[in-house]
Amino acid sequence: MSSETSRVTGELFRRAAGRFATGVTIATVRDPEGAPHGMTVNSFTSVSLEPPLVLVCIAHAAVTVESFRTAKHFGINVLAHDQREISDHFARKGHDRFASVDWLPGVTGVPLLPGVVAAIECEVHSTVRAGDHDIFLGEVVCVEVHEKRPLLYFASGYHTL
Repeated sequence: MSSETSRVTGELFRRAAGRFATGVTIATVRDPEGAPHGMTVNSFTSVSLEPPLVLVCIAHAAVTVESFRTAKHFGINVLAHDQREISDHFARKGHDRFASVDWLPGVTGVPLLPGVVAAIECEVHSTVRAGDHDIFLGEVVCVEVHEKRPLLYFASGYHTL
């Protein structure tokens, strides 16, 4: 590796980051009026066991970011291998993502999707502005786990175990 530093382009970094296999999640929240909002994210990770903390990163350009900024709670729905359609649905822009999707309010009121591998409800712990994203750190307050195979994302495509 050269000791010279060259500018890493956004496209090159996206390709490199895409070589890290991730699960696929739908991050959800309700706005102050109670309307559900959500989006497909794969920038989700666990942070700590004591206390149980997770983080999710949401682009400043995302339509839902303001709802996340004002919410006290958010949800993470970890998609199962047979939920690619839901991932695609929540990734598309310009439509009401909850208009044709079944969901139930969790203990904290956040939208939870049926059929997922896991549903995680969080109380917002802190928010950090980082580059073109906000990092939402949440303390896990409720969890549901189901024995299913996950939906994975690698090199710009869906995969399963």
